[in-house]
Amino acid sequence: MRERVSILDGNTFLVSDVRGNIEPSFDFPTGLFSFDTRFLSTWVLTLNGQFLHALSIDDAESYRTRFFMVPGEPTHYLDAKVSVIRSRSIGGSLDEELRVLNHEGREVELTVRLDIGSDFADLFEIKHGRQKKGRVTTAVGENELRLVYRRDRFHRESVVNSSMPCRVDEAGMTFVIRLDPHGEWVTSLHVATVIYGARGEDARAALPLGGQRSVGAIRAEEQDLIKRAPTLGCDCQPLAGAYQRSLKDLAALRYESITLGVRLLAAGLPWFMTLFGRDSLLTSLQVLPFLPDLVKPTILMLAGLQGSRLDDFRDEEPGKILHELRYGETAGFEEQPHSPYYGSADSTPLFVILLDEYERWTGDARLVRELEAPARAALAWLDTYGDLLGSGYVWYETRNPETGLQNQCWKDSWDSISYADGRLPGFPRATCEIQGYAYDAKLRGARLARTFWNDPVYADQLEREAAELKERFNRDFWLPDREYYALALDPDGRPVDALASNMGHLLWSGIVDEPRARPVVEHLLGPRLFSGWGVRTLASDEGRYNPIGYHVGTVWPFDNSIIAWGLWRYGFREEAGRICDAMLSASRFFDGRLPEAFAGYDRDLTDYPVQYPTACSPQAWSAGTPLLLLRVMLGLEPHGEHLIIDPAVPEGMGRVELLDIRGRWGRVDALGRSRGPHNGTHGH
Repeated sequence: MRERVSILDGNTFLVSDVRGNIEPSFDFPTGLFSFDTRFLSTWVLTLNGQFLHALSIDDAESYRTRFFMVPGEPTHYLDAKVSVIRSRSIGGSLDEELRVLNHEGREVELTVRLDIGSDFADLFEIKHGRQKKGRVTTAVGENELRLVYRRDRFHRESVVNSSMPCRVDEAGMTFVIRLDPHGEWVTSLHVATVIYGARGEDARAALPLGGQRSVGAIRAEEQDLIKRAPTLGCDCQPLAGAYQRSLKDLAALRYESITLGVRLLAAGLPWFMTLFGRDSLLTSLQVLPFLPDLVKPTILMLAGLQGSRLDDFRDEEPGKILHELRYGETAGFEEQPHSPYYGSADSTPLFVILLDEYERWTGDARLVRELEAPARAALAWLDTYGDLLGSGYVWYETRNPETGLQNQCWKDSWDSISYADGRLPGFPRATCEIQGYAYDAKLRGARLARTFWNDPVYADQLEREAAELKERFNRDFWLPDREYYALALDPDGRPVDALASNMGHLLWSGIVDEPRARPVVEHLLGPRLFSGWGVRTLASDEGRYNPIGYHVGTVWPFDNSIIAWGLWRYGFREEAGRICDAMLSASRFFDGRLPEAFAGYDRDLTDYPVQYPTACSPQAWSAGTPLLLLRVMLGLEPHGEHLIIDPAVPEGMGRVELLDIRGRWGRVDALGRSRGPHNGTHGH
């Protein structure tokens, strides 16, 4: 059920109720936000003291929306004599037009009131229910209301201006208007979000885009990104719709980094509108064949912020790739360690994997040579700080028990890693998929060392270490009586035996012994894990299973895309196609936009996938999911100078073809199961 409406441009976004109103909230981030600060917490429109109710909402575009509204209760809609059109757009700031229409044949006088306020809450203060420590003041000017927040040198402002005369007080603006018969009245409101830097000016002013963008500029950038992506032609409307929706969402999630002034992808609205190591790396892997220009800035940013010292507060270690970068008050005053925070054990091997994959698709050998030192440092981290117990595995345990993350795998909620009976293991923990990432990183690092760094000795060493890791992993993580891989090892080296989706990532990494692949696949597509809408994060008979639990039973689209990729890699084309079909079928019920997660109920219990109540939408790696699924269905893999084509198109999908307009490859196509699997190469 729809409760909120959002618009966004990069990490500036607005979340309101279905009437377009914002009311103070400390249980969900409603409001106008930019760079982790809430600039509006109150934005409530009334007409003659009455709330307005939306008849219709036009929010087809991510950066603007319109509300068609009438005053009074729903029973009075039929006889409404006045209506209001509330149009808004976002681009570093907020612009809202209020249009009041008189539908009577006589003159009317109305009072339009807009309550305005800001608590300047940091996202972490909302998430953890913390109170502000600074002071909010207001200043009233001619048709202007200025809201000011200060805490020592931390200074933020919201400046609201109206194009029409109004009475301004410290809590909002009032317009007394007179409308002719069938007349209308319009005012334009502008809300500037000001982020003051150390020199007393907006910290975004020196950036190429200046932190402010027009609707035309946003639309032009979106259209440019769509034009640069390959053109998809297919008979399957859900696939076509999800592909177009994904391109638009990826465009909307791009933001301008204050740190380096480059364009990056934010991870997801509303909680994660910033750079995330793991999310950004996996999204980059998903979109790489389609939009390689989005990937290089992420690689460079993560390399530039790579860990260089031991810092317990931030979980920083030499060679480690960051987990999360924040710009808000709690990070600035070190109440949260996110400046940046390094609490993930998987972003470091994923960095090496992405660097290698990027070169395979783009041929950018120069970048690989430039980043030799960061890549070597990341590989070194795996066997030093990453191996907490000296056992040859990558383990994690936070150095910061007060504000650090307990779980530092992709399932980073507190209860996500458990034994089958629901007990939680101690720390450190070594989850299975991270070992797969480490294995893959070593093999890819070996290729980079031999091909680009002129170091065959190091390449041989990495290949030897990878082989040893694979042998050791298949000995220690395999549960022979259950025929699947343990979710993790506990501090004593015992298997954490829950059946979970993590082992699908093992197929993608290639660490699974070939004879064990089929039983793994049978578990992934069996009724305990596969809901019919996708693979659940945790099997339905495990102790902590909950179909609406964040990492303990929900279905995550990104997770399924990686699993499908792994199934394809091991030759399970039909099974990969089943996951692709399930995800695309689910996307129809979300208007083509796959959310962060949805409930894990069996498909025979409901005719539609059930929403997860606080799922991020849009989210970067969910937006990247249809692109990776398309890659899997067409069987696209770079191979030297050529492109491997080996389709996994599901039954009934029909014609699917991709035309790359930039000449990296020609037309790639497949015609469902009727055409049968084929292999071939196209120019790369």
